[in-house]
Amino acid sequence: MAKIQTQAAEQAALEKTAEQNSGNYDVRIFGAKSSGTQRATASVNINGAFAIRGVKVLESSRGLFVAMPQYKVGSEYKDICFPCTKESREQFNAAVMKAYEQALNQKQSQAQSDAPAAQQTQTMGGM
Repeated sequence: MAKIQTQAAEQAALEKTAEQNSGNYDVRIFGAKSSGTQRATASVNINGAFAIRGVKVLESSRGLFVAMPQYKVGSEYKDICFPCTKESREQFNAAVMKAYEQALNQKQSQAQSDAPAAQQTQTMGGM
């Protein structure tokens, strides 16, 4: 009886740890674009323990979506790795999309701040 209680306590502790760590995604975005079919490529580290490279942010007729790395079998593509539950997929997708939006906003604000500097340089060079 004590053994069963100990196992149940250990299982509860593992589940609590898993819940606490489920949302720890470190996402790095590369080549963010505001147009085109492939908008960006991402690398995702999950809980500092598992890394996924080659995640893509793509646009389809239904909007933006996150695509996992894939390989081709015949005429069909299969994901190399993937979230196992609906909740973990939603968390993963949300983390990637948030990082993509941040990268895009940063790129746009950087372009806006560079534009006045470029105009000033042209004006000074024309003197």
